Formats: sequence, C-alpha cells, structure tokens
Amino acid sequence: MTELSIGILGGTGDQGKGLAHRFAQAGHPVLIGSRNAQRAQEAADSIGLGARGAENAVVAAEADIVIVAVPWDGHKELLISLREPLAGKIVIDCVNPLGFDKQGAYALPVEEGSAAQQAAAVLPDSRVVAAFHHVSAVLLLDPAVEKVDLDVLVLGDDREATDTVQALAAVIPGVRGVYGGRLRNAHQVEAFTANLISINRRYKAHAGLRVTDV
Repeated sequence: MTELSIGILGGTGDQGKGLAHRFAQAGHPVLIGSRNAQRAQEAADSIGLGARGAENAVVAAEADIVIVAVPWDGHKELLISLREPLAGKIVIDCVNPLGFDKQGAYALPVEEGSAAQQAAAVLPDSRVVAAFHHVSAVLLLDPAVEKVDLDVLVLGDDREATDTVQALAAVIPGVRGVYGGRLRNAHQVEAFTANLISINRRYKAHAGLRVTDV
C-alpha cells in the first residue's frame, strides 16, 4: 500500500491537511493540491514528511489515488476540469454537501443523489469511491493523538476499488475501513455528518462512528 502515492485535491483545508498528515506518517508519498501552487506547497511544508504541493491539475495527473476534499460549491466544476487526468484512477470523494443556519448544519439536496454520485457522473472513466466523511480534522491534525477511534464507511460499485480504500483507511492507527454499500447509498452517509456536527457541538467532542459486530 505505501508504494501508492496519495493526492488530495483541496488539500490546504483542515480535512485535506489532516488526511495528508496521517498518510504521510504512514509512509505514503503525499501530494497536496490547490488552485494556488504556492498555498499548496505551504500546506505541504507545514506537514513535512516529504509531502509536496502543486496545482490541483498536477496532483490529479501524478497521484495514484486521488482524494477530493474541496468545498461543495466548487466540487462539480473542478472534477469536470480534471476528467482526463483522473481517468482510470481511484477517486475518493469525502465531500459533504451541507448548509448552515442558526439551527446548525443540515444536508443539502444534490441533483445526482450525493456528492459521490455527482463525481461518478462527471468522471465516467474513474473508479469513484465514497469514504472519509466522518473523520475529525482536529484529531487528524493533533500530533498528541496517536490513534483515531473511528470506522470509515467505504461505498462504491467497484469491489477492488473499495477493498483498496478500506486498506488505505487502515493505515491510520485506530481506523478501520468498513464496506458500507453501493455508491447509491452515499447520500445518507454524507448527510449524517450534519448529525455528527450537532453531537460534537452539544457535547464538545470530536465524535466518530463505530460499527459493531463486524
């Protein structure tokens, strides 16, 4: 697994940097992507461990596995622009289409059903997998946290691709990848993030998800 390079589109955000940090710690070559190459390199420098930064298009072309961690607003447009370099690759979508108001977080409707299904629709030649929706960026970025107590639900229509992503999740100490169904079931996984945000705000926690009896 560690021979595979991991590229993170939108890797300058906390979620992207957190995943980049953990994968680099596990020995993976990590490439952080951004619209701005300088910002990407600054994020990579803050992680160290051999991480490199570049524009999103360069990361999409060079990485073996690509994680989409961009804001929902720019999700579709970015993936359409990267359709060619992402062809044939495992693309992991961890984007949560959420809105926020005075009552807190809530799930947004998505025409294709979910962010992951939207990715699959605009990337017909890629192997799209939904995963890493519920991982706390705070825990990922905290050097004092040696193990992250969490199961990562992995959804997709390509068995080999979901197996690979489950194995990738497991390189983060404490994390387990659990198959969660076909890509058509990604909506409720993405939407559940709103519930976790509510839990975390009420209890001042960084709650995750564990699946029992598996």
